[in-house]
Amino acid sequence: MAGVPWDPTQSQSDFMLRDTCIVLSPDDDVVGSSSKKAAHVFSPGQPRGVLHRAFSVFLFDESSGELLLQKRAASKITFPNVWTNTCCSHPLHGMEVDEVDGPEDVKDGSVKGAKNAAIRKLGHELGIEADELKVEDFKFLTRLHYWAADTVTHGEKSPWGEHEIDYVLFMTVPSKESVTLKPHPDEVDDVMWVSQAKLLEMFDDKTLLFSPWFRIITNRWVIGSPPPGAGGK
Repeated sequence: MAGVPWDPTQSQSDFMLRDTCIVLSPDDDVVGSSSKKAAHVFSPGQPRGVLHRAFSVFLFDESSGELLLQKRAASKITFPNVWTNTCCSHPLHGMEVDEVDGPEDVKDGSVKGAKNAAIRKLGHELGIEADELKVEDFKFLTRLHYWAADTVTHGEKSPWGEHEIDYVLFMTVPSKESVTLKPHPDEVDDVMWVSQAKLLEMFDDKTLLFSPWFRIITNRWVIGSPPPGAGGK
């Protein structure tokens, strides 16, 4: 069945109700679908929410090795006001350009569904033009299965959280000037290109908040590794 165009003009509440997340087994097999809201509710009946697929993009400046960060908008329902990687969101069912990957896509590393979703959301959140990105330029690094209640911003009894198998995607661009940045005010409050040294300084700053998935991915696969470009690969 043909997918439908996605409407980027919806409110945060509309996205929560209308976006259809890809529900997974612990082995990353697609087993169903859920509204974005239902997948992210943490309650006594589902204390870890609903396991679903996500992606996390890390966009690097090849000339300097710097990583583009975003600060999630205060209006976001889950994890508002936190610094995180360039873009993190969800592949969806029923999109006009297919965003659902199967086991064969993971095995061969193509994961075009997750990459298509990344291009859609990089445009929506940061205003990066689709013709400035190519699916084949994303590097599929790995998958990360994690869960985290949103205690960072909603406190100990948070009704929201994430339970995801996260597809980690790295991409390099020749320079900062090679991508358009027009952050959507309902999605992003700020952006910043940072070196590894600057990122470590930010992590030490107790006044700053960070998404849990960003900390996990960065500590495992970014900090201490040569950045793409600037002498990295």
